[in-house]
Amino acid sequence: MASILAVAGIAIKLQSKDRGMFLPGQTSSGHYQIELACDSCHVPFQGAISDSCMKCHQTDLAEGEDSHPKSKFTDPRNAERIARLDATSCVTCHVEHRPEITGTMGVTLPADVCFYCHSDIARERPSHQNMAFDSCASAGCHNFHDNRALYTDFLLKHQSEPEVLSVALVTRRPRRTSATPVDASRRDDPHGTVADPRLVEEWASTAHAQSGVNCSACHVVASGSANKAWTDHPGYQSCETCHKSESQGFSGGRHGMRLAAGLGPMSPSLARLPMNSSAKERTLDCGSCHSPHTFDTRRAAADGCLDCHADRHSLAYKDSPHFALWRAESEGRAPDGSGVGCATCHLPRVTGETGGSSAVRVDHNQNANLRPNEKMIRSVCLNCHGLGFSIDALADPVLIETNFRGRPARHIESIDMALRKAAANPRSK
Repeated sequence: MASILAVAGIAIKLQSKDRGMFLPGQTSSGHYQIELACDSCHVPFQGAISDSCMKCHQTDLAEGEDSHPKSKFTDPRNAERIARLDATSCVTCHVEHRPEITGTMGVTLPADVCFYCHSDIARERPSHQNMAFDSCASAGCHNFHDNRALYTDFLLKHQSEPEVLSVALVTRRPRRTSATPVDASRRDDPHGTVADPRLVEEWASTAHAQSGVNCSACHVVASGSANKAWTDHPGYQSCETCHKSESQGFSGGRHGMRLAAGLGPMSPSLARLPMNSSAKERTLDCGSCHSPHTFDTRRAAADGCLDCHADRHSLAYKDSPHFALWRAESEGRAPDGSGVGCATCHLPRVTGETGGSSAVRVDHNQNANLRPNEKMIRSVCLNCHGLGFSIDALADPVLIETNFRGRPARHIESIDMALRKAAANPRSK
C-alpha cells in the first residue's frame, strides 16, 4: 500500500508545477530561474539536447559570430579531435546540476580543454610560449564563442585610442512622434469611467499621448475570438503590440526568462544576487521598471535598477564617475548621451532593422553582454573608452566591484601581442 501511495505521489508531482524534488543537483546561475520548467531543456527519453539550447541561444551565437560553430567540427579532418571531445554538442561543455564541477558560464570542462586542439600553439605563435596551459580564457585573451573584440585585426584597428574618447556619447534614440497627438480631453477610456486625474495627467505628458497612443491601445485586450474587453490592469503582453523587439529581449534575459518558460514572473526574492529587502516580493514585468503611465526611461535606467539590486557593484554606483556623468546630463550640465546609467551598460542601445529600416533600440536581454564581460566592449565600452583601457578595466574584479571608481590595477597585453605579431609578419597586416 505504501508503495502504491508513493508512486501516486510521484505521479502527482510530475503533473504539478512543483518539480523541485526531482532536481538532481543545483542548477547554474544562468538557468536556475527556469529549473522547474524541465521541458525547456529536456526531451523525454533523450535528456538535455543541443536543439533545446539553441532555442534560446542561437540568436546570441549568430550575433556573436560564434568562433567555434558546429560546422567547424563536422569537417572530416577533425574526426580525431571529435573522438576526444565532441564539440558539436552543447552539453559536452555545459552540463547542469553538477555544481561541484561547474565554473563560470556553466562550463564543466577541465581547464586544459583548449590543449585538445591547440597543442602546437607555441610553435604557431611564439608569443604564446611559456604561457600556462589553462590561461587561454584569461581576461583579454580568448572566448570560445565570441571574440568580436579580441581578434588581431580589431586589436590593431583600435591600438592607439585614448582612455577616454574625445567624444564620449551613447547613441541617441530618436523620439517617435505623430501628427495627431492625443490630449487628455480625447482619451477613450470607457464611458462613465472616472479616471484617476493623476494618471490621466501622467499619460497626457508622455510620448504615448504625443504619438497618438490612446488608453484603449493598452487597456483593451482580446476576449475570445472576436470580442474585446477593457482591463484595468493590462499585462506585459500589451506592450508587445508596439515593442516587439524589446519584449523579445526581456523574455530572453534574466528579468523575463521565467515568464517565457511558462513559470510565474521573476521576483527579487528568487534572486541569487543580494537584493533590497523592501523589493523582495515584487514581481517583474515591463511595468516594474517602466511605470505604465509615465514610463520614465531615465528613472528606469538607473533608480529603477537600484530599487531592487543591492550587490556591491550596484551599491557603489552613486559614488562612481559614471553616476557623476549621469547626474550632470540629468541636470542639463552635460550633452545628451554623455551620462552612464545602469542600463547604459547592461541594457545597451543597439542599431538594428525594424520594419525594413535601421532603428536604435534598447536591448533588454542582459545575457547579450553579461558573461564573459568582454562581450560588452563593442556594444558599450567603445562608445566612450579606448579598447586598451576597456580590456584592462574589465579584467580587474576589484575595479568592477567599486563600479569603476579608480584605475585598472594591471595591464593586459592583448594589443601589445597583436602589435608584436604584426611587426614580425608585416604582410599579415
